This record gives sequence, C-alpha cells and structure tokens, in this order.
Amino acid sequence: MRLAVLSGKGGTGKTFVSVNLAAAAKKAVYIDCDVEEPNGRLFFRPQQVSSAEVHTLLPVFDGSKCDGCKKCVEFCRFHALVYIKEKPMIFPDVCHSCGGCALVCPQQAVSEEKRSVGVIETGASENVAVVTGILNMGEASAVPVIREALRKGYENEDLTVIDCPPGSSCSVMESVSAADYAVFVAEPTAFGFHNFQMVYELVRLLKKPCGVILNKADGPYPPLEDFCKKENIPLLHVFPFSEELAALGAEGKIAVRENETLKQTFQNILKKIGGEDSL
Repeated sequence: MRLAVLSGKGGTGKTFVSVNLAAAAKKAVYIDCDVEEPNGRLFFRPQQVSSAEVHTLLPVFDGSKCDGCKKCVEFCRFHALVYIKEKPMIFPDVCHSCGGCALVCPQQAVSEEKRSVGVIETGASENVAVVTGILNMGEASAVPVIREALRKGYENEDLTVIDCPPGSSCSVMESVSAADYAVFVAEPTAFGFHNFQMVYELVRLLKKPCGVILNKADGPYPPLEDFCKKENIPLLHVFPFSEELAALGAEGKIAVRENETLKQTFQNILKKIGGEDSL
C-alpha cells in the first residue's frame, strides 16, 4: 500500500505524521519527496547511506551543422529555446528535457548532455527503508528528483509512506499520482483550512481515497469538521497540542519509538486506512 501524506501549507506536521506512520509499521519504506527541504532523515538518521546523482538532459547545438531553420525553436512548447545571433540559445530552467528539438532537427545538429539537478540518498533505520530526494539549490523544478525518489522507493513492495511537498503544485501532483490513499494533515485555523481545501481539490480530481488528521488542535474546529462531513472525508485522528510531542520533535526523536501509546495510535490510523497487513 502506498500512502501519500499531504498538507496545504508548511508547518502542519506532515513530516511528523509521515515518519511515525512508517515507523509504526512492521516494515515500511519512507520516501521524502519534499525535496527542497527534506527533514525526515533528521528523525530517522538512516545508516549505511548511499547516494546517486539525478540528471536531466539538456540539448547541445552543433554550430557547424545548424543552418538556422529554427524548427527546434518552433517546436518547443515550453519556450525554452530562442534563436539569437544566428544560433539557438537555451534557457535550462525552462527546458523539460523532452528531446523534441533533437527529433525535429533536419540537420541532426542537436545532441544531449547530462545536467545534475539533485541527489537521491538511500539508507535504513530499524524497520524502515529511507529514501530521500534532495534538490540542488537554485533548481526551478523538483519533479525530476521526486520522480527518481519514487522510482527508487517503489522497488520495495512494503508499506510505502510518501512525504509530499506542501501545497498543490506540480511537485505535489507528481508525488501523489501513484498513491493508493491520501492522508491530509491540517491545522485548525482559517489559513490551514483554506489551504487544505486547495490540496483536497487536487486529490479529488485524481480520484484518490483520503482521510484527514487534525494536528495541533486546542479544541473543535467546526468549519473543517463540517467540510469533512459534507465531503464524506473521514477524520482519522485529532492530535492536540502536546508538550511531549514538541519535546520529542525538538530532540529529533520518533514518537512511536519512544511512547507505546503513540505507537498504538499510529497503528490504529493505519488500520483505519486499510493498512492492517503492514502491522
């Protein structure tokens, strides 16, 4: 089973939920797709870590063959190519590495070269295989790194927990696209509720079954609870403000490995979403 853990905004406790769901299982894979700020490894502290670069392909133009027909420029729907001073020029941050410019060039003047965009780290933490995507600083698109992290994590058929980026961008869609179930982590605030509705709309369009965990609650929050009832979204659990959880998080500890009651809580959440086989 593949669980995608999402939040409409940063700071809701998405990584807290993701890490503990994976650690509460008998055996699991944790994939950190929040590649601009991957924090799951700070809690898991994986051992025997190996890393591999992630590359995209960029077109390279042979000036001795190019006759200035501009077919590559006309083909590029992303407007990553322009023709300046009698030669093509590429904007790397816009290029989607589709290879179309090389295919349409009648003079075969276009080849491709690798360009590093990030790193995938793999390791283990007790019962959890940890896969971490890390985007190079300054890169415009996280999708290539997320795609490779998912490919690596999906090699294992154990329960898989995907720690998605916050929000509802292309990176989130890439992270959740192959998931079997979506777990929303929401804050009981007007801002948190608004952003939760946006990411819920994305998951609804993808037709994914889903449930909500309300985190850092200091009491009922009728707007979100009424919305969930109206949309028939199960409320999986409510975590109140907790000094113990705050202290464990500050120390980089995994709650279910420190507290048996919390372990049972996360195992119950897994049961509610159909993950009994992982326990």
